[in-house]
Amino acid sequence: MSPGVAIVGCGLIGRKRAAALSGGRLVACADLVPERAASLAAAVPGAVAVDAWQDAVAHSDVTVVIVATTNDALAEVTLGALEAGRHVLVEKPAARSLTELAPLEQAARAKGLRVRVGFNHRYHPALLKARELVDSGALGTLMFIRGRYGHGGRVGYEREWRADPALSGGGELIDQGVHLVDLSRWFLGAFPSVDGFAATYYWDMPVDDNAFLTLRTAEGRCAFLHVSCSEWKNLFSFEIYGRDGKLAIDGLGGSYGVERLAWYKMLPEMGPPETTMWEYPRGDRSWALEFAAFVEDIRLGRDPDPGLEAARAALEIVGTIYRRSGYTS
Repeated sequence: MSPGVAIVGCGLIGRKRAAALSGGRLVACADLVPERAASLAAAVPGAVAVDAWQDAVAHSDVTVVIVATTNDALAEVTLGALEAGRHVLVEKPAARSLTELAPLEQAARAKGLRVRVGFNHRYHPALLKARELVDSGALGTLMFIRGRYGHGGRVGYEREWRADPALSGGGELIDQGVHLVDLSRWFLGAFPSVDGFAATYYWDMPVDDNAFLTLRTAEGRCAFLHVSCSEWKNLFSFEIYGRDGKLAIDGLGGSYGVERLAWYKMLPEMGPPETTMWEYPRGDRSWALEFAAFVEDIRLGRDPDPGLEAARAALEIVGTIYRRSGYTS
């Protein structure tokens, strides 16, 4: 199967998606800035740039639509693609709110189509290895997770689209924070208990630049999470604690540092743990692995994971924190 793909949104993320189609064929490109679509199409033999996203999703050769727009257009374009009978890979958070998300869930069910949400961090090698170790029972019963994720912004960050709630739906929590929420849910399960707050400490913008969360499962397992765009030195740290040991993932490559996984195995006598470490210095293949998994979803007729259910779970938590913190969601 070599699906024809349309990409709506041809900025940085759209270009990353185009370079990681894992056997898919880029057929059509659309962007609010026509030059971006034309540039991407020119780089891929056989691809065409079209004037409007509606033309891209309606292209007769398209099976899959990748939606890589700003957050305000994610739900609209996804719904239009579903109504046109296309499967969709939509970037996180898939919508700005649960209200925007609900029609997508309804349309996907009604049309029998697959929607995968771009939580690509699940496909980073250290996270895949961590999943393998947890599933093997190496950590014993899981107890809690501690996660931190942040960057330092850049000059003019407060004037970019992510700082405009009408475009973004929120700040750092709905941006990078949903990745930590999704990963925590992937390992620990659903979080019926949500506590924490979001705040704007540094950037002169009406959205949050930091958020602090305590999420609990029905069994009392916890995720303690902090996301920040006043981190100054880019950071990714995700620690999984079990009764028999701990996994620590640090870095995501690039400005976040080399991706590493450490497994600290508790010994019967306790004391210093037995330590095994893996390092992943190669480029980020998570985008390609994620798209390949989506092609298999379609071929097998299986529900994507993460899909719209994962997006709903993350947006429920985001909405709860924003309401408690005085932001709208």
